[in-house]
Amino acid sequence: MTEQYQKTLRDSAALRWTALLLLALAMFCAYIFMDILSPIKELMQTERGWDSTAFGTMQGAETFLNVFVFFLIFAGIILDKMGVRFTAVLSGAVMLGGALIKYYAISESFIGSGIETWFTNNLNHIPVFEQLGVSPFYAGMPASAKVAACGFMIFGCGAEMAGITVSRGIVKWFKGREMALAMGSEMALARLGVATCMIFSPFFAKLGGSIDVSRSVAFGVVLLCIALMMFVVYFFMDKKLDSQTGEAEEKDDPFKVKDIGKILSSMGFWLVALLCVLYYSAIFPFQKYAVNMLQCNLTFTGVDSESFWASSSVTIVQYIIMLIVAVTAFTFNFMKNKGMKYFMLILSISSLIVYCYMGYMRQSAESIFAVFPLLAVGITPILGNYVDHKGKAASMLVLGSILLIVCHLTFAFILPAFRGNQVGGVIIAYLTILVLGASFSLVPASLWPSVPKLVDAKIIGSAYALIFWIQNIGLWLFPLLIGKVLDQTNPGVTDATKLNYTAPLIMLASLGLAALIIGLILKVVDRKKGLGLEEPNIKD
Repeated sequence: MTEQYQKTLRDSAALRWTALLLLALAMFCAYIFMDILSPIKELMQTERGWDSTAFGTMQGAETFLNVFVFFLIFAGIILDKMGVRFTAVLSGAVMLGGALIKYYAISESFIGSGIETWFTNNLNHIPVFEQLGVSPFYAGMPASAKVAACGFMIFGCGAEMAGITVSRGIVKWFKGREMALAMGSEMALARLGVATCMIFSPFFAKLGGSIDVSRSVAFGVVLLCIALMMFVVYFFMDKKLDSQTGEAEEKDDPFKVKDIGKILSSMGFWLVALLCVLYYSAIFPFQKYAVNMLQCNLTFTGVDSESFWASSSVTIVQYIIMLIVAVTAFTFNFMKNKGMKYFMLILSISSLIVYCYMGYMRQSAESIFAVFPLLAVGITPILGNYVDHKGKAASMLVLGSILLIVCHLTFAFILPAFRGNQVGGVIIAYLTILVLGASFSLVPASLWPSVPKLVDAKIIGSAYALIFWIQNIGLWLFPLLIGKVLDQTNPGVTDATKLNYTAPLIMLASLGLAALIIGLILKVVDRKKGLGLEEPNIKD
């Protein structure tokens, strides 16, 4: 029996991590498309007439079906009944379908079409949803934003289905092994998608000296085709694993509706879910406005159009340097040779400094915010390894909440004080963004590996789905709220680079405070009920 077990794919570290790489690359592509319009919010206002309310409503639409049609709950049921590999391919196909609709809405061919006319004249008043104040559309919303919202809703169904599927897949391949490290590493790679998006979305929108925002979306669509291919390759790996182990997760323990009651009766589950929605609501919606916030709070000067810093080649060079930072920071954690280990560390830090200098010279808010995941890539393996061998997951969540509060308050009050000071403002921005990204890395390394400790193995998919559904309420609400708060606190301001972001940032900091309180309660409950959240994943 032991000999047979040792021959399975997941017993091979190389194949186990290959499966993880396939899942992580697919999520990398999904993360790029998720924020593909975030760095060009200003262009969406000038090119398509989207004000902050229209932009925020469209961005919030990503999670509308997941929240109000309960699609995420159904996704969890599909995952538990059909298994990881089927659901992974399905999620990839759904993401791609929604992305194609969004691309059409933003393309030049949409302008003047019959579809534009229909959407201009319809869907301005949605019964029930409008009365409840949760309508995904409103009177006066640009038709392109409405259709883009429809596509983004469909994409969001696939993206969140992919999220719970990837989490379940990692549990399947890494349970009893380095699970926290695997989950943290997956999210670290996936979040490089945020940096990639921040650098390349404006690059494609302005390519060749002409502005076309649809090129940015087309770039995202191509990457989602790659994501679907990654899921297809994973399908065959997962099928081979099941043939070796004799597992058939979709048949042995069929899902029952009463299983949801078991999940909802767990206080630990509710605390983790609340902490998740509060924490993620202070991060993901912020990402959608972060570039514009920097444009409003930093002083930029025009770069000579003939200089290297204004050329398209600088984008490629800066991205390569960013990849060097990420790769060296990540591999530093796994080096055994001390000399090589410190060489990697020095190379990573040096490359990061070069990257930051290039961002400053480009006078580009997008490339400044792109450092967001870089520190996280380096420390995520450390955090994941610590949780795997030492535990303290709940304590890390508390620390992450504290850092979250400090960062948003810095953006709200300290960064504006440096407006006019080009060097000082950029340094404050870089440091705060790096710390915010680091705090974000605490969540995947500690929260997601804790879920299997709270529920039975056969309903992990449904448990993740419920957490993601609760999380999606915040991801729907706060992009919309930020947009409305911006418009209401900046009356008469038509220049998208002159907005005051203080009120939205205070709102996000308050979410961090609530997350901190929930995290402290979670520590108390864990100690009293012995949930095991502070215990290591790998038992000696």
